[in-house]
Amino acid sequence: MSEITFQDLSLAEPIQRALLAKGYTVPSPIQAQAIPVLLEGHDLLACAQTGTGKTAAFALPILDAFARNPRKPFRRGVRCLILTPTRELAVQVTESFKTYGEGLGLKIGMVFGGVSEKPQIKALYGGLDVLVATVGRLLDLKQQGHVDISQVDTFILDEADRMLDMGFIRDIRKIAAAIPQQRQTLLFSATMAPEITELANSLLHHPKEIRIAPQGTTAEKIDQHVCFVKKADKPDLLLKLVQAHQAASSTKELSLIFSRTKHGAKNLAKKLCSAGIEADSLHGNKSQNARQKTLDQYKRGDVRVLVATDVAARGIDVKNITLVINFDLPMESDAYVHRIGRTARAGESGRALSFCSEDEVALLRQVEKLIKRSVPVYPHDWHAAQIEQHHTSGAPAQKPKQGGGGGGNRPPRGGGRQGGGPRRGGSSGGRPQSDRAPQGGFQKAANGQRSNRSRGRS
Repeated sequence: MSEITFQDLSLAEPIQRALLAKGYTVPSPIQAQAIPVLLEGHDLLACAQTGTGKTAAFALPILDAFARNPRKPFRRGVRCLILTPTRELAVQVTESFKTYGEGLGLKIGMVFGGVSEKPQIKALYGGLDVLVATVGRLLDLKQQGHVDISQVDTFILDEADRMLDMGFIRDIRKIAAAIPQQRQTLLFSATMAPEITELANSLLHHPKEIRIAPQGTTAEKIDQHVCFVKKADKPDLLLKLVQAHQAASSTKELSLIFSRTKHGAKNLAKKLCSAGIEADSLHGNKSQNARQKTLDQYKRGDVRVLVATDVAARGIDVKNITLVINFDLPMESDAYVHRIGRTARAGESGRALSFCSEDEVALLRQVEKLIKRSVPVYPHDWHAAQIEQHHTSGAPAQKPKQGGGGGGNRPPRGGGRQGGGPRRGGSSGGRPQSDRAPQGGFQKAANGQRSNRSRGRS
């Protein structure tokens, strides 16, 4: 059977031109299955691995509908409404719609918290064909009368499971109740928990269902390993791995490090900078403008190492990330799939290394249970054989307290406005382990001076 191409799909000519301009000829499996279903107007519940092109899977058929049925949006009105859990994902989705719909003359906008609402209100005034929004800011603007969603004909939840994790279920139902019942509704996610199926049943009408891979499946081209290491040795191991990766890779290749707390991410970036490595941090305590500036520098390769909390696990679609390191294992196993999915995107290959200290054995076990495979052990100079033995022995292990470790993970349930603006304070309490003084690994640069870049301090 011959491989399907985008030319075989019934997409409008301006969209085909945009795809060719980007060099896209063959759709990914989720795109090949979802696009024909959506072109027929069905509701859809779709689950696919992260990094497989879910955004284009819904963006292309939606844009095709606009191309074939042009209609001027009414004042403050919206034709297609897309909800995302984070500001970063909102930016990514908006950019995709603008890229693929470049020749259609559509009005595409986004609203999210953490920035002034005035430019967003101005953009909404004339009406939008496509609005990408975080839940909190959308409800705020709706309550103020700045946006009218009473005539939405396409409603999309992107990363629906993440929005449920963040406590948005009531707000989602409130938004769904305010838009017409006669609409096309799509739910896309990389994981499909039972709660998602329940939500889908309440929002979707006779939906088609597509599951490209079982829940928890990771991309085949990700080379996954675990490093058993004591907490005190984590910084030394991290520095050696990052240095080795930069020495062996091209200047275009990037590294992404995950920490469990905002404070931990900031401090790890500082320590990497002090060792002469160009690094920056991305977390919820940064303003939206600062976060976007950091992402832009990372995409350009001006910063080759980014240390982030799980705010970056979804919504960062950056090319050339060839190494992901879980400095702290995530508290929820689903986050592991999304974290390592930042590498090996669009058919490329990548490597993912996860540090496991004594108090993270239970977290590693739940990851392996989810992905239905054992993660191979990575040999290194600080290998902690007793931790590996504890893991393989099956002896009882307790999960660490929320906040112990080095970076922020899943936001608390019932978090309400998490997607609409940063919370005050850290994502979890307690002093992160990565806050300890460096022990040999993180030293000043070879010339005895600190790096003249201080991006990690922002």
